[in-house]
Amino acid sequence: MNARRILAAAIGGILFAAAGVAAAGNFASDRQVDFFAEGTHQFYVWCSGNKDYLATAQGANAEEAQMKLYNAAKDSGKAACWPVWQGRVAAG
Repeated sequence: MNARRILAAAIGGILFAAAGVAAAGNFASDRQVDFFAEGTHQFYVWCSGNKDYLATAQGANAEEAQMKLYNAAKDSGKAACWPVWQGRVAAG
């Protein structure tokens, strides 16, 4: 009887862990899709020697939007700033 309980608990733990891994995989996939999706992307702009700030930019993907923000910061004299992607902003 005791061995059955241990086996049932072990199987339950494995199923619970598998469900957690599957759910975490779905979250990672959505975030990866958002990075490569066209739209408005939000960035935390980290600046060395200047005040950090939040900004959004439109782009075919996050990399294009990031370069738009980086070039805009550089053109305004903030060459030591780098946008760090936070996510895609939902349309609406």
